[in-house]
Amino acid sequence: MNTTSNLQHHLRMQARFIESQWLNLLRTPAYTLPTLLFPIMFYSFFGLLLIPGQAQFLLCTFATFGCIGASLFAFGVGIATERAQGWLTLLRATPAPVSAVLAGKGFGAALFTAIVTLVMAMLAAQFGGVRMTTVQWSGLLLVMIAGSVPFAALGIGMGMSLSPNAAPAVLNLIYLPLGFMSGLWIPAHQLPGFMQAMANWLPPYHVAELALHVTGTKTGTPLLSLGILLTYTVLFIGFAAWAWRRADQHT
Repeated sequence: MNTTSNLQHHLRMQARFIESQWLNLLRTPAYTLPTLLFPIMFYSFFGLLLIPGQAQFLLCTFATFGCIGASLFAFGVGIATERAQGWLTLLRATPAPVSAVLAGKGFGAALFTAIVTLVMAMLAAQFGGVRMTTVQWSGLLLVMIAGSVPFAALGIGMGMSLSPNAAPAVLNLIYLPLGFMSGLWIPAHQLPGFMQAMANWLPPYHVAELALHVTGTKTGTPLLSLGILLTYTVLFIGFAAWAWRRADQHT
């Protein structure tokens, strides 16, 4: 009985920390406004106004762009700030599990990814003439949420390695060029040859490829994209674990 009571208490504490973490993201304009507005604004401008014939293709690529931003900044900037304020150190002196903090930020990143994807999907259907089956719309959403995992791990590593002042600038230097070089703004096949070759090895390109396959925009089996993304996920998780241990040794 005591074991059951302890488990229930632990689960309640986890749930409260998860709730507090994503509410903290929700109430941070510096995170919510760029994360929500930039990808939706860019998609509306490029996908619906400038290149309306590519509305479905660009829906997949700009949703990927939104997925990256939601994950990188939720973890990168958030963890860098909390680490500098001593919040993570304080957590170690309490029964509160650090895993709940990470889970809360992960839930927040997934939530913002879902919001960005759904808003773009509604714009695409209403103004871009995009028509897909329920399975395809659902597949797009699931790919975006799953695709946030490697970038969340990268964000943890960067957040544990950078100061709160440096984190936003460094993450933007990763986020914006990575999006462009992966063909998220301009299709990769329209980029110069050396950039096309580079895009084939970048993780956002392969998240977008999975989205293009599940929406029926591209045909074939995306096994290569799955393999490359799994490899990046393992590498980024390893980087996050190394950065966390390194930060622990210096506190």
